Amino acid sequence: MGNFYTIQASKGRRSRYKRKPAVDYFNNPIGTHGGIKTVGVDNLCDFSRNSDLCICIVTWNMNGQVSCEDLVELVGSNRRFDLLVVGLQEVPRNNLARLLQDALVETHELLGKAIMQSLQLFVFGPKNSDLFIKELKVDKHSVGGCGGMIRRKKGAVAIRINYKGFRMVFITCHLSAHARNVEERNSQCRHISHSLFSKYWNPYARPAQITVWLGDLNYRLQDINTHPARNLIQRNLHRLLTSKDQLLQEAERGQIFNGYCEGTLTFKPTYKYNIGSSKYDTSYKVRVPSWTDRILFKIEDPDKISASLHCYESIDDIYSSDHKPVRAHLCFKLTN
Repeated sequence: MGNFYTIQASKGRRSRYKRKPAVDYFNNPIGTHGGIKTVGVDNLCDFSRNSDLCICIVTWNMNGQVSCEDLVELVGSNRRFDLLVVGLQEVPRNNLARLLQDALVETHELLGKAIMQSLQLFVFGPKNSDLFIKELKVDKHSVGGCGGMIRRKKGAVAIRINYKGFRMVFITCHLSAHARNVEERNSQCRHISHSLFSKYWNPYARPAQITVWLGDLNYRLQDINTHPARNLIQRNLHRLLTSKDQLLQEAERGQIFNGYCEGTLTFKPTYKYNIGSSKYDTSYKVRVPSWTDRILFKIEDPDKISASLHCYESIDDIYSSDHKPVRAHLCFKLTN
């Protein structure tokens, strides 16, 4: 995160800083593009026995609606994790931190939050787990208009935390809508990554070991019409649609998220649903279903930290939004 400028010495003087290698906005060496690595899910998680840190991550575009029942469903009843990270977009004018805390009151407490109008990010940990925090900073970056309404703020908010010795950055974002705006979304990703925490930039600071992006990235399916796409989904052949996914395509082109990982897209596209049902959009627009809601992660040095993914799924029993929430369960272990 932050600025990756090379620090130049004035003429005739030797810089006391080492020149940094040329990197892009995502801190990858320029000229290397691996795209997004798809990883499988190991359904068995022996909590904290084979892992040093387990995190449940949830993203949801709320479409300006909320109910206590939905939040209980969102956080789930299985609390066998160290941290719960919740990224929300199009949040209504409610105190979501309090409502989430009410849903988690028996097991977890709020450790940190980052809020920019309708774009909100929360990190919860077990009670008294604040003793494990060595650093916690928040930041935000707006990328323009509000999509016509305050509750559709575009941009990103982030939390940087050192928890149990793991240096992590969590970023939740809401990028520009519509299938045609691919380059705009790419540009927003780069600006967000470049800008977040730049005011804290320190040439001596140790970088994050783990970075997680979650949110309504708004990348769509392209080169397929809505009826063929829906036909494949109805036949449980939606895995065939991943070749049409803009996010994977743009990462493969080296535009965004080089070196990041994502679970296999085994769940159905999460947008756009008729509110109150599990039927896709029947409005006059009849939108092509898409995986707009995603969770991506990156390990800075895989030789020092290993990661395992134990869940990557949509939460289909929530009907109050035109998006389905997405949940991931990630575990990390120090390897040396």
